[in-house]
Amino acid sequence: MGFDVIMIGTLMAFGAALAVFYAIYTAITIYDPMDKRVKALNERREQLKADIMASGAPKKRASLVRKNETTDLLTGWLSKLKVLQDSQLLVVQQKLAQAGIRQKEYGVAIIFGRMVLPIVLGLAVAYLVYWSGAYPEWGSTKRFMAFAAAVILGYKAPDLYIDNLVTKRTALIRKGLPDALDLLVICAEAGLTVDAAFNRVARELGRAYPELGDEFTLTAIELSFLTQRRQAFENLAYRVKLDSVKGVVTTMIQTERYGTPLASALRVLSAEFRNERMMRAEEKAARLPAIMTVPLILFILPVLFVFILGPAACSISDVFSPHGPVKGGH
Repeated sequence: MGFDVIMIGTLMAFGAALAVFYAIYTAITIYDPMDKRVKALNERREQLKADIMASGAPKKRASLVRKNETTDLLTGWLSKLKVLQDSQLLVVQQKLAQAGIRQKEYGVAIIFGRMVLPIVLGLAVAYLVYWSGAYPEWGSTKRFMAFAAAVILGYKAPDLYIDNLVTKRTALIRKGLPDALDLLVICAEAGLTVDAAFNRVARELGRAYPELGDEFTLTAIELSFLTQRRQAFENLAYRVKLDSVKGVVTTMIQTERYGTPLASALRVLSAEFRNERMMRAEEKAARLPAIMTVPLILFILPVLFVFILGPAACSISDVFSPHGPVKGGH
């Protein structure tokens, strides 16, 4: 194939050594994810308090806004190059919120990475395949394909990383949403207010479903501090890429506006979500035979045939060999 076996072996050994060091580090390091979550929620609470205190004083409010010199520098540089669009930045910031990253200023870093990573990876691969002479046996087509793959990977890498985080987080939230709605029904029937109910559900489900607990806690904080409670529910739908959550938000907004019974509406939603989860499980079980067909044909049946027909084939080969079977030591 034209690859340097020694270099590939060296890279694999280097990767294995890094994996060993990372495993040792994770084994000896005590990491508590609750500290990071509590810190992020406290920051949001303090930010809302500062907004309320500085609502009548623009100068004081401007002094309370947290500045990030690196982000400001990147924003100014990208604006000069005419590559920073407000609509594009809003889409990236929503993806970051859906991935659980609360810092909106990281959206500028994602756009900056889209622009810089293709250049860096493209130049590195171009130097490796064109100028360094590391792969002299490669043709022009293979070199161009390697260069194009590096450029495309550099452009798509930030989005792929964020989309992967969003997909995993959405799946975890979807798993715990029916239980959360059941607890909300119990809290509503017990006479708790909406923000107190969200707080209670977040405490009860914080260990089992930490992502959902974070979202409910943040919603409870915003319900306590925002002047419009509708905005707090809309922020929940903004941060979670899930149609079920949008349905819950719509129900909560209608309940706040028209005074409809909250417990009955949430009970109906919870039953629908549980039926939907059961239907997804049945769908996966129904797809399993079709998915297992290809591995069965490629990996299981050949091995089975070798074990069953192998001894018979060896015996037939000995019988029909030119020398014939060995008898009596002659």
